[in-house]
Amino acid sequence: MNLDITALFNALPGACAQGLIWGIMAIGVYITYKVLDLADLTVDGTMCTGGAVCIMLMLDGHSVGFSLLCAFGAGMLAGLVTGLFHTTMGIPAILAGILTQLGLYSINLRIMGGKANQAISVDKYPLLVSLRNVKDVPFYQNTIFIVALIILVLIGILYWFFGTELGCSIRATGSNPNMSRAQGINTNFSKILGLMLSNGIVAFASGLYAQYQGFADVNMGRGAIVIGLAAVIIGQVVFGKISGNFAFKLLSVALGAILYYLVLQIVLWLGLNSNDLKLLSALVVAVFLAIPYIKGKYFSKPVKSLKKGGASRA
Repeated sequence: MNLDITALFNALPGACAQGLIWGIMAIGVYITYKVLDLADLTVDGTMCTGGAVCIMLMLDGHSVGFSLLCAFGAGMLAGLVTGLFHTTMGIPAILAGILTQLGLYSINLRIMGGKANQAISVDKYPLLVSLRNVKDVPFYQNTIFIVALIILVLIGILYWFFGTELGCSIRATGSNPNMSRAQGINTNFSKILGLMLSNGIVAFASGLYAQYQGFADVNMGRGAIVIGLAAVIIGQVVFGKISGNFAFKLLSVALGAILYYLVLQIVLWLGLNSNDLKLLSALVVAVFLAIPYIKGKYFSKPVKSLKKGGASRA
């Protein structure tokens, strides 16, 4: 097998740009998975909804900023539905997400006019990001620069928000819902708001991703939760020991997504069949999920026994 190192280096900027876009999506997953401590599968549906809304509005003549804002709003509505299923109907969060995701498939088809795919051309529309703008363009038009800037702004906004009383109530709900209720926090509202914020960010990332690849597809969100979890877990395992700052944790999630796509690019370069990527993704997530458990079980220091004569405590 002849491996061309030049081909790998030429592909890395595209993998980095794609990883950054999915890093925004992973930040949305982080809010539910780590902050709220909920397993939300709605993202597989909203990862298409945002792209569909954004592309259809741009095709209708609306600006890219307005289209992305509407994509964010559509994602928030999907999160609201999941939140209501979970809090007012008593449906477990994971099942509530599956129900919303299932319903979104039909809604996404309707948004795209009954078509499974809607394309948009960078030559005809002023796209914010594009696969073509990864190399050989001014830095201010480069997709990597634009998405990196968006991530930094997003992290700044989220860092401020989760420092407010409302944001702290969401974090408290995820940490200890019983104690939060005892302190007068409306945990149902916090869960709904967290799910709305998470899915809004995912849909925003979807709008960027649809522009990047030049089309919205009804299946573009399939397996999105696996990629999001991979980014969260990789970021936590690789960068978790550096800083416990909340802003850095969000940044580590985005960096985890970049590492994930760089690894995928290298594996493809080594000759892996692209049809096996889903299997590889599942294995990567399983391995990184298992690392903290294995470290704790087999590599942690043993607890010192009590000194002789010391009273034991039940």
